[in-house]
This record gives sequence, structure tokens and C-alpha cells, in this order.
Amino acid sequence: MELKYSHYDTILITGGAGAIGSQLAKALIETKVEKIIILDNLSSGYKWNLPESDKILFVKGDVTSDVDLRRVFNEKPNIIFHLAAFFANQNSLDYPQNDLRTNGIGTLKLLEYANLYENMDRFVYASSGCSLYPSDGKMPYTENMMTMQLSTPYQITKMLGELYCNYYLQQFDLPTTNARFFNSYGPGEVPGQYRNVIPNFMYWSMNKLPLPITGDGNETRDFTFVGDIVNGLLSMGKEKNAVGEAINLAASREIKIIDMAKKINEITGNDAGVEYKKRRKWDTKKRLLASNEKAKKLLNFKVSKSIDNGLLSTFEWFEENWGTIKSSSKFPPGMSSAIR
Repeated sequence: MELKYSHYDTILITGGAGAIGSQLAKALIETKVEKIIILDNLSSGYKWNLPESDKILFVKGDVTSDVDLRRVFNEKPNIIFHLAAFFANQNSLDYPQNDLRTNGIGTLKLLEYANLYENMDRFVYASSGCSLYPSDGKMPYTENMMTMQLSTPYQITKMLGELYCNYYLQQFDLPTTNARFFNSYGPGEVPGQYRNVIPNFMYWSMNKLPLPITGDGNETRDFTFVGDIVNGLLSMGKEKNAVGEAINLAASREIKIIDMAKKINEITGNDAGVEYKKRRKWDTKKRLLASNEKAKKLLNFKVSKSIDNGLLSTFEWFEENWGTIKSSSKFPPGMSSAIR
């Protein structure tokens, strides 16, 4: 599918210094786009993660700040990828008001500003398929399934963001679309207390430490390579059929946590194995598997990497950036892994 981004497009990526945002910026640089605005408060993203390009305008700021929003909208973006979020489940349990402020108020403010501009061609919202589907639902999860079994504030605010996007589409014809991510991993994600399981496992394994598994290891996740999610987002930014839709961006492939941990230990040459910890109360999904049939149909979505090749690419990125990653990672004593 040809993506017709042109020099007429000005792109705004909120949360652009994160893993998905930085990889999205790299992909957009290769198109005819002349300006890519990155808005990020660097609370969990890193400016060093961004590609160097004259096309990029970086603004250190927050989606809840009117001053910062006026600054970026002064550049007149016509396509917005709203990736900024207070991430993720455990973080939202620890700081629920911050979660609501960023994921709720921040998303609403961004929609309000986007609605003021007549030239707005697309508003792509980063939702979370991992959060919005029922724990006991029939798999693979399809986009018409929703849950009211909400166990974390993050789940609530991600659903809230989708509802606000739908509202602005229905009431104001703002062309919104909701991208439901499933367990994104790959180059660009720095490990840390509230980050995903794969970068944390990679970090600990490279430090020759046992990998902590919260549960019995038979839990499954639909790990999706970041490059595939980026390609899905690029299509959602242009394909007219994506407007008004919620679309799973997923590999549609179940991987057991214990199998993934063993693969990482094998790649890194770590003999420390794994250690089992008590499952967290909020972690109610023992299995995750999404359908990507809708993405295939509307976006020509493709899965580019096997889990083995994706983990190898992640390890190579860690090796290339090891010194910077070590200095950037923040791990309090005794922390446990985060399985999303």
C-alpha cells in the first residue's frame, strides 16, 4: 500500500520521544513530509532516542499545557499521532490523578485544539487493546469486544480517550481513528520501573540476573514488533477507511511468557534463569491474543518479524546503545517485572 504523505503534510507526534514515537518519526523522515513536530515532556521518553533530521522540530512540553499546545499548533499540523500517555497499569495505580490528568485531560485538550483547525486531516489516537478487552473473553479479540472489567485507572483512561475521539468525530466531524496496540516491543524502548516486560527482561538478562515472572509463566501475550505498529499507524494516518474505526495493531500470535524469557536468556547468554513471583491483583489476563483481520483488510497490515527475529533486533539495539541505556534506566530496589 502506497502511503501518500507529501510536503503539504505537517505531522505532530505527541510522546514522540518514546519507543513507538521515535520509530514513527524515523519512518516519516523517509517520506516527502517536510516537518515533524515532536511534543514530549521527557517523563518517560528520551531526546537521544530521536533521529537527527532537519525535518524534526522538538518541543519539550506537555499535552496538558495550553502554552505548549499553542506552541505546536502554531506550526499548523494537519495530521496528529497522539501517543503521549501516563504509562501504564502499575503507574496508574500508584498515581491515579496523574493518569487522569495526562490520559484524560491531555487527550481532551489535544482534541479541542485539533478541532479549531479546518485543515485537520487525521487524528490517530494510541489506545490499548491489552486494556480494553475482557479477561475471560473469547479469543482472538476482535474490535467489537469491550469490557467493563476495569482493574486499573490506565484501562479507564484509555477507554475514555477512545470515547472522546468518537465524540469529536460524531459531533464535529473531526477525522479520528483509534489504534489499539498489543504488547509493543523492539528498538527504542528503554527499560524502567513502569516499562514493558521485554525491555526489562533484556536489561536484566544482559546484567546476568534471573528474570522475574509474576505468575507461573504460562501466561500469554500478543507481542507485536514496534516496526509493524509503526507501519499500521502510518496507514491509519492516511487511509480514509480508518476514520471512525478502532483497529487492533497486533501480531495475532500467542507467546508464553516463560518461552519469551528463555529466548531472551538464550540470545544474551544468560545462565541465571527465571524466578517466579506472586501475580499482581490487577493482572487478570492470563491470555492475550488479538485478531488483526480488520487491520489486514483496511490497512494492508503485515507482520514483518517472527518473535525470534524481533527479540534479536531488540538485543542488537540494546548492544549498540548499552551505555546510554544503563545511564537512562531507573530501577528502584526490589522492583518486579511489568507484564502488560
